[in-house]
Amino acid sequence: MAVSMKQQYRSELGIISEVLQVTMDCGMQGAIISSIARRANLSHYTAMEKCQKLIDFGLMESKIDKKSRAFVITEKGIQFYHEMQKFLEIAQEIKIRY
Repeated sequence: MAVSMKQQYRSELGIISEVLQVTMDCGMQGAIISSIARRANLSHYTAMEKCQKLIDFGLMESKIDKKSRAFVITEKGIQFYHEMQKFLEIAQEIKIRY
């Protein structure tokens, strides 16, 4: 099976950043896992794995209501996301691969 040359490898940090971005964009109502998976271009399983990791570190919360489960970024998650963006900008400027 050939892999497209355009397909870019994403680091764990890049994936975490995208998952946090999606949940931040969705605000306090949160994002359902299928939305996170689709917008961050992840499999359902990988999206769940990353969300659980972020919950374990207090960067996201899980809200369950009636039929669905939503993931919401916490204040700590927002702060982490902004610090990570600063780091990634600097890393890019000095050509560090992340």
